[in-house]
Amino acid sequence: MTNNVKAQNQSQMTINQEAPVVQKNEITINAAPEKVWQVLTKIENWDEWNERIKKPKLQGNLQVGSIFTWKTNGSKIHSKIHSITPSKNFGWEGKTFGASAIHNWYLSPTENGTKVRVEESMEGWVINLMKKKMNQILRGDMCFWLEQLKQESEK
Repeated sequence: MTNNVKAQNQSQMTINQEAPVVQKNEITINAAPEKVWQVLTKIENWDEWNERIKKPKLQGNLQVGSIFTWKTNGSKIHSKIHSITPSKNFGWEGKTFGASAIHNWYLSPTENGTKVRVEESMEGWVINLMKKKMNQILRGDMCFWLEQLKQESEK
């Protein structure tokens, strides 16, 4: 398997549809799911193709339960992988001061490449205070991340 991923049977953690911040988006990438998977799951390379991400660091192998840290929008995020199905789905839960999130990626083959769907829910006292602004920020970040993933995967 690629990226030292251990095949695992686990249930997919879904986002909280009732959270104060919920965003979903998708894009079609002209590359095979395996190529998109390689780009998406090399956590420590995220900052090479997404300028909004700083200092990504995976502890150990890419597997359910693994911890990684990264920075975005000035916040350091402590994340834990909750699901991996190679070339199909990748998800984690993350925490930072006053906020927690569930983030999931879904890859599915198409005639011309891969449909990538992403969804995230955020909650916590900081999120509750800034619900409207955080929805706008997450929407913009999600679009940017998808576009950057597309550019990198199509190289």
